[in-house]
Amino acid sequence: MDVSARAMVEAIHASPTQAVLYLSGGASQALGWLMSVPGASNTVLEAVVPYSRMSMIQLLGKGSQFLVWVSLGLWPAHIPSEGIIGFMYPQGHLTSFWASTVSLSKGFRTREQEDRVSSQYLLKAIAYGCKVPESFVSELTDTEVPDEFEIQFDEDQELDQLINGQICFKVYPFLNDMSRAERKIILSGSFNPLHDGHLKLLEVAPSILGEGYPCFELSAVNADKPPLTVSEIKRRVRQFEKVGKTVIISNQPYFYKKAELFPGSAFVIGADTAARLINPKYYSGDYGRMLEILCGCKSTGCVFLVGGRTVNGDFKVLDDFDIPQELRDMFIPIPADKFRMDISSTDIRRSQGLL
Repeated sequence: MDVSARAMVEAIHASPTQAVLYLSGGASQALGWLMSVPGASNTVLEAVVPYSRMSMIQLLGKGSQFLVWVSLGLWPAHIPSEGIIGFMYPQGHLTSFWASTVSLSKGFRTREQEDRVSSQYLLKAIAYGCKVPESFVSELTDTEVPDEFEIQFDEDQELDQLINGQICFKVYPFLNDMSRAERKIILSGSFNPLHDGHLKLLEVAPSILGEGYPCFELSAVNADKPPLTVSEIKRRVRQFEKVGKTVIISNQPYFYKKAELFPGSAFVIGADTAARLINPKYYSGDYGRMLEILCGCKSTGCVFLVGGRTVNGDFKVLDDFDIPQELRDMFIPIPADKFRMDISSTDIRRSQGLL
């Protein structure tokens, strides 16, 4: 890697953008360049090399148009070399789709030279996504002209994509302090409406853990109800904008899926939710299945902070429940002297005559 390329990698690592990279046999040097410069963990979330035919099939899925090309053995020999990059911006969602394609002149370079050129091409694409200057001259010839296009998405389109499962989540970063703390402290709920209990609970949670970025999370998809409409999501989001709190909109109603989506996070829950999490009733009566799913959550590095909550007329805390031995270190109590507020969104809606 020359001096100009190293400078560009340093600028990429200094940006807030993070990337998931899929390399299908080419541009492998780019990954080495990214990883050899300090700060790579700021940029590279994951790198996958689906090199074999079967790996590409598993990656793309049966519904992909590319599957036909792979099955016929046409990838990548008969398809122009193409870099596909997924960027996670600070907002955490897809605001645009940008693609760039170039065909390298056959027989003009050695395999190693082609990989170097394609690695430069990929690195410049990453720099573009990170909004940093491209600091070296491409080795493409005058006849190797990239074909580029970009599609911009508005908020309604993004939310439609989320509801339909095309993207996993969208972040509204209303909190001014966009900390880069790796651990998120997430309070999930329907927030219909958002109330003081929610706000105070999330204020207390960081003092228990000592670190982390606090945010709310609302699932647009419900396990046993129709998904929220775009207009309803936007209505609920406005509540967080008014109080200056970050909210994540996801399409995962189950905590074991949230844990996969936000590994290493601390989920703030009430005692009533904790009771449901460890009740085999919600796992088709299968105790073993319950353990398997929750141990899966544990393996992602997630924990649950449990606040006291009124359950069937009685105020309950974590110690009132029999947590399986294998899971006890995953559940952390929030002392009642730090937080107690007997209020619920349901009660508020009832008092407002909305039920």
